Amino acid sequence: MSETDEESVTQNKFELLVQSVTDYAIYMLDPAGRVSSWNAGASRFKGYDAGEVIGKHFSIFYTDEEREKGIPRIALRTAEREGRFEIEGWRVRKDGSQFWANVVIDPIRDPDGQLVGFAKVTRDLTERRAAEQELRASEERFRRLVQSVTDYAIYMLDPEGRVSSWNAGAERFKGYASEEIMGEHFSRFYTDEDKQAGIPTLALRTAKDEGRFEAEGWRVRKDGSRFWASVIIDPISDDEGALIGFAKVTRDLSEKRAIEEQLRQSQKMEAVGQLTGGLAHDFNNLLTGISGSLEIMQARIAQGRLNEVDRYMMAAQGAVKRAASLTHRLLAFSRRQTLDPKPTDVNRLLGDIEELVRRTVGRPGIEVEAVGASGLWTTLVDPNQLENALLNLCINARDAMPDGGKITLEATNKWIDERAARKHDLPVGQYVSVCVTDTGTGMTPEVMAKAFDPFFTTKPTGEGTGLGLSMIYGFARQSGGQVRIYSEVGHGTTMCIYLPRYAEDAHSEEDATDSVQDDAHGDGEVVLVIDDEPTIRMLIAEVLAESGYAVIEAPDGPTGLKILDSTSRIDLLITDVGLPGGMNGRQVADAARVNRPNLKVLFITGYAENAVIGQSRLESGMFVMTKPFQMELLAHRIREIIET
Repeated sequence: MSETDEESVTQNKFELLVQSVTDYAIYMLDPAGRVSSWNAGASRFKGYDAGEVIGKHFSIFYTDEEREKGIPRIALRTAEREGRFEIEGWRVRKDGSQFWANVVIDPIRDPDGQLVGFAKVTRDLTERRAAEQELRASEERFRRLVQSVTDYAIYMLDPEGRVSSWNAGAERFKGYASEEIMGEHFSRFYTDEDKQAGIPTLALRTAKDEGRFEAEGWRVRKDGSRFWASVIIDPISDDEGALIGFAKVTRDLSEKRAIEEQLRQSQKMEAVGQLTGGLAHDFNNLLTGISGSLEIMQARIAQGRLNEVDRYMMAAQGAVKRAASLTHRLLAFSRRQTLDPKPTDVNRLLGDIEELVRRTVGRPGIEVEAVGASGLWTTLVDPNQLENALLNLCINARDAMPDGGKITLEATNKWIDERAARKHDLPVGQYVSVCVTDTGTGMTPEVMAKAFDPFFTTKPTGEGTGLGLSMIYGFARQSGGQVRIYSEVGHGTTMCIYLPRYAEDAHSEEDATDSVQDDAHGDGEVVLVIDDEPTIRMLIAEVLAESGYAVIEAPDGPTGLKILDSTSRIDLLITDVGLPGGMNGRQVADAARVNRPNLKVLFITGYAENAVIGQSRLESGMFVMTKPFQMELLAHRIREIIET
């Protein structure tokens, strides 16, 4: 085949290729702009057959306005001069209808560089333009919608946290106009405390890693005032998944929070009213029993009927014990009870009380099981109070199973992450979970919501004080933990106490300190008693004197400290915690130990603030007794302390 024949074949193939294209109008113009070739795509777009359009000037495809402006002539001149002309615009079909087209015109030159015509490619973009216009319209509608919202601050941040959009709600909440805040870092809306804690950085990191950040907190306006805000941050990614920014929505909840605070105050006053009413009822009953017993004792002594005095004395003492138990429960509820926290092995504690629980629930058809955990962490807690709390929960579990069932005591290790910490109202960290589960009747949501309220009970009148769960809640919170209820009607209840992990190991302690010795008599040791209540000083001094101790009394801290600063022999200091005169009992003890470092101290108190006695365990040689206590027990306790 000759070279001419090969060129002819190549040209035929190229013409077949161009003719087969229907998505593009591909045709040629002569140097004057007349159509010299026509493909199937051109026929489809323009509506002309080749025979109708060959030789016609290509300006027939332009609108009248563009022809009047000379656009066809400019297009050819630009293509010839610059080597290419490209534009988008309206073009006209044979039937007069218009379509939006992308037009490219390239000059065609011979080997000598002479212009021999133009190649023109046209693409119908009507549908794409309509879609783009709809998208722009949608974006504009959304922009107007966002801009019209004034109850929410809705704005965007770039990946570094700089403000990239701003709506009217943001301007109303924050006080910044758009031109003032665009490009500024969003951390300026946070308090100094939050910025120092790295909260803005944490918020963006959480949104990026977890897909959302949501929180409530104080935010700062332009004028420096604060408002309580609900904040949501969502990451924004492109089609490839790359982060391109964040969407941030803020709502001013200051008014809502104020209303909620008013409601909480109202509920608190209602609870206080319920509490004082219950207290008045119970204590009036107890005082009636005490005063009535004393009156009859006085009458029987006057009548010489001494053999009947013991009966009424026992009745008065019983009422006193019940009053002491009631105040103990109230202090536990208010988190002011005196605790003696120790590193505790909860596995061992469960094993120790399992048999006690079996005897206490005392009902056929009830099975009790204690389940420990391998590698259970140690917790710093008052073991006696924890036993009392678990025993109370087991009694409640028994009462919830009138037809029998199973009670399970179980201890496990728990990691509390940020989400669980918010749910349980606990700091993030490691906890020991001690749970009591029953297979009983379960609780309704309404009962669970009130379960920890003081004097709330579902038991029949006279069968419960309504302080059991309140006491457990107070104990858990005072111990740095929490208590939670999981229950469903007809499917039983699980009560879990969460206690913080303690770094040290638990150690076995002898029970000798809890046992009452037979001989509580002293050997002339000197005891300083500081208490602002004369009756209590008198009673303690009487018991100590009868037990063979020498007693020095002081009514307040400064007076007691003067005695301690002297050279007088003092073997033991007994002091109330709450004292008049500007010094509490702990301050007196600490000051005394400057000159008497080995001084033994016994705190006696109606309630104990952890901040006063000590945040965790007492120092060596310091002990606590909670009022009221039996005088005989006090004498034994003093003997134990002096001999240690």
